[in-house]
Amino acid sequence: SCVAEFTLASCVIVKHGNPCGVAVAATIEEAYERALDSDPLSAYGGVVVLNRRVERTLGERIAEQFVEVLLAPGFDEAALDALREKPGTRIIADTERRRTNPGERDYRRVLGGLLVQDRDADVDDREGMSVVCGSPSEGDWGNLLFAWRVCKHVASNAIVLAKGLATIGIGAGQQSRVDAVRLALEKARAHGHDLEGAVLASDAFFPFPDGPELALDAGVTAIIQPGGSKRDDEVVEAVENAGAAMIFTGRRHFRH
Repeated sequence: SCVAEFTLASCVIVKHGNPCGVAVAATIEEAYERALDSDPLSAYGGVVVLNRRVERTLGERIAEQFVEVLLAPGFDEAALDALREKPGTRIIADTERRRTNPGERDYRRVLGGLLVQDRDADVDDREGMSVVCGSPSEGDWGNLLFAWRVCKHVASNAIVLAKGLATIGIGAGQQSRVDAVRLALEKARAHGHDLEGAVLASDAFFPFPDGPELALDAGVTAIIQPGGSKRDDEVVEAVENAGAAMIFTGRRHFRH
């Protein structure tokens, strides 16, 4: 459902239930390349989800990779011919363009029962967020909102690093938030991404300034997070002292 967050040409590559590469671009071909470039190692054997029809050039390109599942609104015959050369790839035409609607419920089986909760489907409006320090540029805002939407679909503790409307490092499912930051930074560096000017999204508040400080030292210049920690003042002070910007959304994601 991550790809449903975006209206522009978008690609999401998923591995073991978590996005490992997400990008928005002018064309679906560019979106795929940038999503793949985010973390090509993790993308191996992943699920590729696109929100535009697959034509021949893109079909041939995807056929060069090991892809378990490919989902898109449609495929031309030349693309299908190329993709059939990889018989292990399951090709799904998502003609319904399914979207998550506010008010839907999530259901989880647990020992002896069933948990029911409202789905995290609300659209986070920029107008409802607070700039707590710094002055994010319009470009920063675009990247921050992009990273925040991606973060919704990453298992907590979740950290998303983004630049140019593409992820460059994702830290998923860590037991501590600072470790999620470390993992995201490690992935970005391992794949040669330039962290200078990148933004960071955190799916829940930072309990201490340590995570933001690691990111700021690496070159991150803007952060988006829910806020709500007892040490928010310390976190804001650390970001402000680094000359960076920070947004409080007032709402967490926290996917489990």
